[in-house]
Amino acid sequence: MELGGSDAYILLKDADLDLAVKTCVNGRLVNSGQSCVAAKRFIVVKEMKSAFEQGMLAAFEATCFGDPMDEKNKIGPMARKDLRDELHQQVLESIAKGAVLLCGGYIPDGEGAFYPPTILTNVKKGMPAYDDELFGPVAAIIEAHDEADAIHKANETIYGLGSGIFSQDIQRAEEIASKELQSGSCFVNAFVHSDPRLPFGGIKQSGYGRELSGYGIREFVNIKTVYVG
Repeated sequence: MELGGSDAYILLKDADLDLAVKTCVNGRLVNSGQSCVAAKRFIVVKEMKSAFEQGMLAAFEATCFGDPMDEKNKIGPMARKDLRDELHQQVLESIAKGAVLLCGGYIPDGEGAFYPPTILTNVKKGMPAYDDELFGPVAAIIEAHDEADAIHKANETIYGLGSGIFSQDIQRAEEIASKELQSGSCFVNAFVHSDPRLPFGGIKQSGYGRELSGYGIREFVNIKTVYVG
């Protein structure tokens, strides 16, 4: 069973900023933000926070939303209006608890379940943007004091589907990905996606079992024991 997630992407102080911004924007806005493994929480060490915010803000403000038949629009509607309205309430509640709105955060006029690309920063524990899954085009930026704090905040969730880490120290990033981040998959300097060659699934309340690859095939096979004395 795959039950969704709130994927955390960590930016360490040696991250390639341009790569991180481009990847995180694509990872957050894929399918109008409605993907189980979309990037949702961006945990950024304090040295990188301002520059990352500026890069994300510029990209989000340049992303048009609206009728998907119009080629200029990169973000279409959400699946249903009630889901859009629930997402908006999560944004409003997070702002009421101290999050800062950088862009978006409103319900546009007109028909359709549209929601603009939205960025919340200064997100902290106790806010929906920190604790819950935001299933739509809303990015939550969370400041970390250092690497250890970033890892702690990435793991401070009931979910565990995917995660990412950006660093130019590939050996250290791989170690964090394989040993310290609590998720079913972790990508280094890339956004999380499924691949038929690799097992896919989560831990915690993101589900159990795996699909895809040889591991996924075995989930649908009954293993039979025959003993002859």
